[in-house]
Amino acid sequence: MGWRLALAVHPDSGQGTAARMAGTVAARLRAEAAHLELITPASPERFRQRVADCRTSGLDALVVLGGDGAAHQAVQCCAGTDVSLGLVPCGTGNDFARALGIPRDPRAALDALVSALRHGRRRPPRRLDLGRVDGADAAAARWFGTVLCTGFDAAVNARANSMPWPRGPRRYDVALLQELMSLRPRPVVVDTDAGRLTLRATLVAVGNTAFYGGGIPICPSAVYDDGAFDVTVVGPVSPLRLARILPRLRTGTHVRHPSVHTLRASRVHVAGAPEWPVFADGDPVGALPVSVTCVPGALSVLG
Repeated sequence: MGWRLALAVHPDSGQGTAARMAGTVAARLRAEAAHLELITPASPERFRQRVADCRTSGLDALVVLGGDGAAHQAVQCCAGTDVSLGLVPCGTGNDFARALGIPRDPRAALDALVSALRHGRRRPPRRLDLGRVDGADAAAARWFGTVLCTGFDAAVNARANSMPWPRGPRRYDVALLQELMSLRPRPVVVDTDAGRLTLRATLVAVGNTAFYGGGIPICPSAVYDDGAFDVTVVGPVSPLRLARILPRLRTGTHVRHPSVHTLRASRVHVAGAPEWPVFADGDPVGALPVSVTCVPGALSVLG
């Protein structure tokens, strides 16, 4: 019996790369599938709804052609189910694919995915952990695969999302400079099952995997199947000192700076300034306080 697949295409990803590749990807998948449903809605709201509908439609796998934002929506569908996730990354950051070892070249990723489909009935998909953003309504929990953050980095993300120009990665560079000029550390309590930190902080990052922001290893030791988060907390630093730390983020050596604290935990609660936004997988999920839990084996991934 063949695979029952859905292909969700986020057409704007990679400045149109996803739209240009959609036909090729669909043809390759159709050759391996008994059924292929194509999801290409025009609006972000409709995209989210169509992906959510896949959760109860009897699919074997949901394949995403897009970036981290599209992957985040697919995670909401696949988390805690037997619907496997397949990724053909073609966004700006592709941090989830990077953490999973999926080729960041979309054609190479497609080849790997097709190979996984051909051998998938004999070689089960791998299981990986997810972070769950806990709330009063368990049925409405949000999930994340990469990093949840608050403070400076989340503010950069929020500002970048509100900027119509420039497009692409340069938008984040401009947002970073603007947020750096208005940097104000705030009192924060990071309460975990492994201990508590009470301090004035610049940012808090809770990593299910290592990367955010297009390959920045903010939680460099985080892996996706160890049942725990890696947490990175940057204490009170001046704009000048933070500017000096930022280049070390690209190599992961920032964790050796005396202003940086790290710990490992499976449950994390962050309380502090209510104006601090919270982002997960690059998407807004609210503001402080926030509680998150690492859920082992919550996601099945092809390839």
